[in-house]
Amino acid sequence: MTSPIEPGHGATLSDRADALEHQMIADLDRRVVKSVIYTAGDRDPTQAVPPPPGAGHFMMGDDPRLAKMPENPTLFDFFKHRFGPANHVLQSATHALKAGQSEKIVLACLLHDISVAGFIRGDHGYWGAQMIAAYVDEEVSWAIKYHQALRFFADESVGYAYPEAYIRYFGDAYEPEPYIKRDYEYARNHKWYMSSRSITLHDVYSFDPNAKVSLDDFVDIIGRNFRQPKEGLGFDNSPSAHIWRTIIWPTKFL
Repeated sequence: MTSPIEPGHGATLSDRADALEHQMIADLDRRVVKSVIYTAGDRDPTQAVPPPPGAGHFMMGDDPRLAKMPENPTLFDFFKHRFGPANHVLQSATHALKAGQSEKIVLACLLHDISVAGFIRGDHGYWGAQMIAAYVDEEVSWAIKYHQALRFFADESVGYAYPEAYIRYFGDAYEPEPYIKRDYEYARNHKWYMSSRSITLHDVYSFDPNAKVSLDDFVDIIGRNFRQPKEGLGFDNSPSAHIWRTIIWPTKFL
């Protein structure tokens, strides 16, 4: 078994992290294979992936390095074991709640970035909407989908300016992609425009790490507005069940 590379031996942080992971895998006698989308950007995805080190079986099912999910996982279980830390969405939902928004808008704020928190960052509004569409009012999933585009466009009539954080993140010359502009124009004239725009209004672009927020404050709102399947998220054969299962078992070989 290969020992982790010790600090000070010329190894990068990534090298040390990989070495530690390799040792953990060897200790588990299981091999974890990372998907192409997981490694794209760090390597050329058109090239063959080197086999993972060590012997033993490939990882299937539960990964012992992660908290085991209940047999019939609820939205709360995902927040507890996979969507963490969730301060950003909790602060966003709290902001909406204090502003007197409807329960649907508060829920949309609570769920608007769950794809970022537990699945994937790119096109997170679209992924997030797909994840929850089977369990919420259509207006909620629509609002989450189109907040992806609306956040890049100011609407001074409702007090929304282009976020200063985006200038720091992307530079002052950044232009959204054509599909983002197209979806903005579509959403701008839709009957649920303000529902989606409300997410951007209550988004917290510079969240406070010391803010006191709790998922417990939203138990009743979730209970009234999120249709929790009795089989558990991931096992109810909904169009998005596979996404929830991927979050439960992110290191499955197949």
